[in-house]
Amino acid sequence: QLQASGGGLVQAGGSLGLSCAASGFTLRSYHMGWFRQAPGQEREFVAAISRSFATTYAADSVKGRFTVSRDNAKNTVYLQMNGLKPEDTAVYYCNAGGSSRYPGRSWGRGTQVTVSS
Repeated sequence: QLQASGGGLVQAGGSLGLSCAASGFTLRSYHMGWFRQAPGQEREFVAAISRSFATTYAADSVKGRFTVSRDNAKNTVYLQMNGLKPEDTAVYYCNAGGSSRYPGRSWGRGTQVTVSS
């Protein structure tokens, strides 16, 4: 299972750090991604990191503001979000087993991020 945490309410321009912890399997074997879904919208790609740490990916809308990282020893993936904007408001999900900007089959429970203007 994957469990995202760290969401909350923040003012525009603020920061939040999300974590995604795995139980029952080892994250080091998987490409890991973050996706988000705003009300009434489809789930969209946010950022991802390869198994080898060598490659990270980010949606154009978050480049320069969001940073994805992983700590395989802690079996956890992170999403540091800076310079948050109201349009970043969404439920954020972590995902395992995808490639590049595409999701795999394993989804975690999401965490709500709300950015007030």
